[in-house]
Amino acid sequence: MKIPICVLLIFLIGFLAYIRATLAASTGAVAAALLILTKISGAPAACLIFCWTVFLLAAIFLNTPLIRRRFLTDYMFSFFRSSMPSMSSTEREALEAGTVWWDGELFSGRPDWKKLRSAPKPGLSREEEDFINGPVEELCGMLDDWRITEELQDLPLEVWDFLKQKGFFGMIIPKKYGGLEFSALAHSGVVMKIASRSISAAVTAMVPNSLGPAELILHYGTDEQKNYYLPRLAKGVEVPCFALTGPEAGSDAASMPDTGIVCRSGFEDQKDILGIRLNWEKRYITLAPSATVLGLAFKLLDPSHLLEQKEEIGITLALVPTNISGISIGTRHFPLNSAFQVGPTWGKDVFIPIDRIIGGPARAGQGWRMLMECLAVGRSISLPALSVGSGKLAGRVIGAYARVRRQFKMSIGRFEGVEDALARIGGNVYLMDAARLLTACAVDRKEKPSVISAMVKFNLTERARKILNDAMDIQGGSAICMGPRNLLARVYQSLPISITVEGSNTLTRSMIVFGQGALRCHPYLQRELKTMEDPDKERGKSDFDKAIISHIGLVAGNAVRSLWLGVTGSHCTVAPGSSSTRPYYKRLARMSAAFALAADLSLLVLGGALKRKEKLSGRLADIFSNLYLMSAVLKRFEDQGSPAEDLPFLRWACDDSLHAIQESFYGLFKNFPNRYLAMVLRLLTFPLGRSFFPPSDRLGREVADLLLSPGTARDRLTCGIFLPSSLEEPLGRLEDALAKTLASEPVEKKIQQAIKDGLLKAESLEKGIDAALQAGVINEEEAAIVHASVAARREVVRVDDFPRDKWKRDKMQVS
Repeated sequence: MKIPICVLLIFLIGFLAYIRATLAASTGAVAAALLILTKISGAPAACLIFCWTVFLLAAIFLNTPLIRRRFLTDYMFSFFRSSMPSMSSTEREALEAGTVWWDGELFSGRPDWKKLRSAPKPGLSREEEDFINGPVEELCGMLDDWRITEELQDLPLEVWDFLKQKGFFGMIIPKKYGGLEFSALAHSGVVMKIASRSISAAVTAMVPNSLGPAELILHYGTDEQKNYYLPRLAKGVEVPCFALTGPEAGSDAASMPDTGIVCRSGFEDQKDILGIRLNWEKRYITLAPSATVLGLAFKLLDPSHLLEQKEEIGITLALVPTNISGISIGTRHFPLNSAFQVGPTWGKDVFIPIDRIIGGPARAGQGWRMLMECLAVGRSISLPALSVGSGKLAGRVIGAYARVRRQFKMSIGRFEGVEDALARIGGNVYLMDAARLLTACAVDRKEKPSVISAMVKFNLTERARKILNDAMDIQGGSAICMGPRNLLARVYQSLPISITVEGSNTLTRSMIVFGQGALRCHPYLQRELKTMEDPDKERGKSDFDKAIISHIGLVAGNAVRSLWLGVTGSHCTVAPGSSSTRPYYKRLARMSAAFALAADLSLLVLGGALKRKEKLSGRLADIFSNLYLMSAVLKRFEDQGSPAEDLPFLRWACDDSLHAIQESFYGLFKNFPNRYLAMVLRLLTFPLGRSFFPPSDRLGREVADLLLSPGTARDRLTCGIFLPSSLEEPLGRLEDALAKTLASEPVEKKIQQAIKDGLLKAESLEKGIDAALQAGVINEEEAAIVHASVAARREVVRVDDFPRDKWKRDKMQVS
């Protein structure tokens, strides 16, 4: 059977689009194919003439810039230029901040797996390991979170001193200034371990190493500022905070009412120095009540043109000692029963010399860009580490508790409903830690991953919230009764803090991840936007023509890739990995192409209005985020030597991500404003309908089993948290009870079987131990094992109680 020549040419063009051949190469390939087919196909002359005519017209049109511009791209240039939304300087600086790494590959629709897999495996230096195993371990041993949060509402003085003396506040500061100069991975590991012991202590340690004076001075400060402040910050002589958020300006920095006016004034002995008179009102400022130096963001104005010729210079950052007259500082907020220092600060007519600007007068007006470039640390290191530490603690605790706790004569971890929750906990902890490791390594590669940092901040804090919800549900009544024995409640209370700070999760998901990602990660969009701003309009049109033709080729290629991979179930594509991971790499490649296509069509249809379509933008952000999270899971599994014991974690995390991606796509299809284009998009991305399903019940049981039993997989999953061995510690008692429960289970089965067979008469296991011993069902050693298990279990399930008048007495003591 002869295949029509037109069909062969369509397949050839589709193949060229699939492999992303250049326009010139594609033109040559189609011309060569037509020549060969003309000679050997035997097709009717009319058919050949038609094909040649269409080809020549298209080839001339597409390959001749003057013709192409005259009839196509100049019109597109004018249309897009007129429809571009207005953008404030702060919005532009936020969108253009940071660097692009693996997120750019995912946005391309054809990720280069070598780039991901060649990234160095995460690893700490000997010095960093010694610090985590030494001072960090010692610090965790000093912390009594119940005393910190319930009694002191602060860290004990000896803990503050220890943090300062051991350099916890100088982890990011170079050694030449007296700091530790740790990697981002080490910074993350320190915060994660402390967070598994005390959220209040973790926040206190992490804030000086996140967005704040130290990092800003390190990147932008003058030599004088570096030489003076960095050694003092490293040793805790200065306690820093950074004041950005105010009552009327949170994420909307353009509305910041805090001002600094350039003026000539001064102190009694210096009457004529150039400086800034500041007025501000800030709140939610972590470490503000204890700070000695305040990093301050404000709008700098120069009405007398003493510094520049323009009156409004822009958002500026400055260093303000907190002992200056006019500053109010020291009062506190009370964030959800956490004891870290956070509070408001005000300043009225506070005068500082002009050289207090971070980076000196040359950096005046550059504050917002400086902040956006440095936000990556808080979003990509500190808050994810806090979330992962909380999640790992919950996984370790609740896995042991579910095995030890009995209901209906069996461990509650064996109930299918509890298994389901345990599976979510285990799978999410594995995924979160994978994202933490990959992102920290990106920062260590000198990336400033602004888009990735927003992804991990949003997704890891949200998943930590889900983990704690599940853990609290499993533990039940003892989880909601506060006291020294309760390992989860304070973590549960603190989670909304991480979700709210550094940009609330609602804002991050709906506006930042995809909004910033589209501009920063798209291969051509930023180039196209810059051509429209070119003051030389003719040059702008010429550059736009080149970019948009490549862009059209990208869209065509992604459409073909998405359709082909959807029809073939991703099987007919090359991917790396083993038999366990290769199918996931293939599905990830398919979803990357589908996402890139959906992103381009959304931008085409909605243009600048997309930033107001936050529900659609949020769904695209969810797809983008899950592509990254799944990439991190595959990287982690391979970096750790592809351990077979961890396969259930890998499969659960990947299946869950693929299903989430699919459902986000279907939400996009259902709500896409252009219904015809929505139908086309669905056919190109999911031509055979839904392809992915949530993790199966069997897989969930396998994940739950790994949490319920001690082993290398459980240890790898929770590696890096503080694990006290003392039976005076709640977690130490829980681990001890788990070991004794496992040792006791075979003996208990013998007793229960004897009761079932009528050899023993007992209403409960506890009452049956001695009877079983007397009946010869078990021996004395076995009886001792079961007695020890029962005693350990009763100690673990005990709940704290207090005198009836405790809170009345506490209130009287406070008053």
